[in-house]
Amino acid sequence: MGASPFLVRLARLVAEPAPPSSDHDPIGMAVGAEGGAAPPRAPPLIPAAVLMALAEGPAGPEVVLTRRAAGLRHHAGQVAFPGGRIDRTDADPEAAALREAAEEIALPPGQVRLIGRLPGHVTVTGYHVTPVVGWIEGRFEPRPDPAEVAEVFAVPFSHLADPARYRIEARLWQGQLRHYPVIPWGPHYIWGATARILRALALRLGP
Repeated sequence: MGASPFLVRLARLVAEPAPPSSDHDPIGMAVGAEGGAAPPRAPPLIPAAVLMALAEGPAGPEVVLTRRAAGLRHHAGQVAFPGGRIDRTDADPEAAALREAAEEIALPPGQVRLIGRLPGHVTVTGYHVTPVVGWIEGRFEPRPDPAEVAEVFAVPFSHLADPARYRIEARLWQGQLRHYPVIPWGPHYIWGATARILRALALRLGP
C-alpha cells in the first residue's frame, strides 16, 4: 500500500510532540475533560512496548486487538494491544513490540511498516509502556498463541478515533475510586491502559 492520505495524516500526528499519559491521571466525567497528572509512581518502572497494528479492512483502516487468555496471571481476559515487557535482547521498543506481536498472534515483523511512537503511558501495575504504531502490509491471518491470547479481532479505526464513543466509568481500586475511559465494540469491553492510549489519540485527531 502506498502513502495513502490516512497514513500520511497519521504519520504527521505521531511525529508531533505530545505529553505522556498515566493510569494515575485524573479523568473528567465528560469525554474530553482531562485533569492534571497525578504524582507518578516511584521508579523503577518496568519498560514495555505494545504494537498498535493497523490494517486495511472492509470499510477502511482497522486496529488489531487481542483478548488475553483467561489463565494469565495479570489482566486475564482483558482487551489489549499485542505487546509486553522489553527484554535485554530487544534493540528498542519497536523491536520488542514486533517480537511480542510475532509471539502472540504470529504477525511477521517484516510485514509491518513502522509509522512511529505514541506518547508513553504509565500503568498502575508499574509499567512504562511505549505504544508503537505500524501498518500491516498485505494479507494477514492471525494465529494466536493460546497460552497468551484467547482471541484476535479488529475494530474500525473510525470507531476508535471518535471521542464521543468513549464513556467514563469508575470502580474502586485499592480503596480509591478511579475513573477510566471505556469504548465498547460488540461483545468486547475495551478499557484500562488500552482505552486510555486510544482515547488520547482520538482527542489529538480532533473532528
